[in-house]
Amino acid sequence: MTGGDDYGLDWPGLMRAGLTRLQLRPEDFWDLTPLELQLMLGPQAAELGLNRSGLEELMRRFPDMAPRTDPPQT
Repeated sequence: MTGGDDYGLDWPGLMRAGLTRLQLRPEDFWDLTPLELQLMLGPQAAELGLNRSGLEELMRRFPDMAPRTDPPQT
């Protein structure tokens, strides 16, 4: 899923999953909480997002490198 709001929710992706994959009616989709929708989508849905520990692992594996400061060529 791509995109997201200030809370990290990808509403277009969640709507696609709820309305097509789960075949929910729109009013049933909007009656669900994000947690209820996640439970209905199954355990693989929980693995799609990047949590804090995943971010820290990526930062450890791929640290930002300081820009090179080569001396000026004369």
